[in-house]
Amino acid sequence: MGCSKNLVDSEFLIRQFEANGLSVEHDPEDAIGEIVIINTCGFIGDAKEESIETILDFAEAKKQGRINKLYVMGCLSERYFDQLEGELPEVDKFYGKFDWQNIVSEIGASYRRDLMLERSITTPPHYAYLKISEGCNRKCSYCAIPIITGKHKSRPVNDIIYEAERLADKGVKELQIIAQDLSYYGIDINDKQQLPQLVEKLSNINGIEWIRLHYFYPAGFPFDILNVMKNNPKVCNYADIALQHISNNMLKLMRRGVNKKQTYDLIERIRKEVPDIHLRTTFITGHPGETENDFMELLQFVEEMKFERLGVFPYSHEEDTFAWKNFNDEIPDSVKQERADRIMEIQNSIAYDLNQSKIGKTLKVIIDKKEDEYFIGRTEYDSPEVDQEVLIPVNTDLNTGEFYDIKISGAEDYDLFGTPVFFRD
Repeated sequence: MGCSKNLVDSEFLIRQFEANGLSVEHDPEDAIGEIVIINTCGFIGDAKEESIETILDFAEAKKQGRINKLYVMGCLSERYFDQLEGELPEVDKFYGKFDWQNIVSEIGASYRRDLMLERSITTPPHYAYLKISEGCNRKCSYCAIPIITGKHKSRPVNDIIYEAERLADKGVKELQIIAQDLSYYGIDINDKQQLPQLVEKLSNINGIEWIRLHYFYPAGFPFDILNVMKNNPKVCNYADIALQHISNNMLKLMRRGVNKKQTYDLIERIRKEVPDIHLRTTFITGHPGETENDFMELLQFVEEMKFERLGVFPYSHEEDTFAWKNFNDEIPDSVKQERADRIMEIQNSIAYDLNQSKIGKTLKVIIDKKEDEYFIGRTEYDSPEVDQEVLIPVNTDLNTGEFYDIKISGAEDYDLFGTPVFFRD
């Protein structure tokens, strides 16, 4: 359940099971087997609700005798361990986010330390997520991540490179670099940012053709990465930076560590140094203290900046966060959602115009899958699952997992249409 960081954890665990001769199916929709393990999300209200509903569904399956054992791990059980254990006796055992070794032992298998950096990927075989750190040192008012995962901890460079090399050996061509805070990578190791150096080393791995970067923090942004992005053809011109708001009032209440001017300056510098970059960002509506004037500033900011990729989340009042302890959740849910909808209405128009400007251009595209009448692909500006796709008619001879030059012939607000120009070597 939840984010791609959870998916990586599950893939490490699956590798351990398979090394012990166990058959593993990764099918979150309707998986039924001897043993079911649910890796939960505990970040915000909707995600927690989805995790609880999934646990209840499998608890009922256990009552009916369709499964023998039910285990729960991950962020939700890390955060609410005692509460869940008391309320869900159908679950055989709860584990936190990092209890992989104990889970393996629980089912009678042996934890293989020689395989601790290897994974069985569940994504399409040509791309994989690569987690380079855990936790977060920021103090954002609304966020429960530090409560769940603790302080930021960068993974050693050599471990990351080894893992990436094993992924490349399996045929992975595209690495989605993920962390709660890419901007902080390396600071806890030797007091300086090391992301640019790490990305350069990853780009030297044979077989890796695209590297995409997810979840920069705006305060302390590692500007050296822009030079890498501009000059290294393997590093996608794509940056995922969660800005959350723009009014000085809200940035202060959210404890973001930046102000309005610094945010404008950041975007201006990024776009100046990497003119072809596509920026993904997210915003929160309805955080305690957000006035109508604050929201109108945010609305104007979205219209002015014309972000290539954008998402909005209505504020979720999370237990034990700074906002939970210090603010009342006084803005009605209907207002939070209405504000989010207004932003997305503007973004839909922006996305449409930006896509129309791509008609007639030829873009490098990787093919993810074949579906009904189309091959489904992505450009370097698009991350799997969250961004738009390129649709190519199936009457073209293409192969999943391969790169092609695609001439864009049509566009909607969140889809491009095209035909191949020539095969890449």
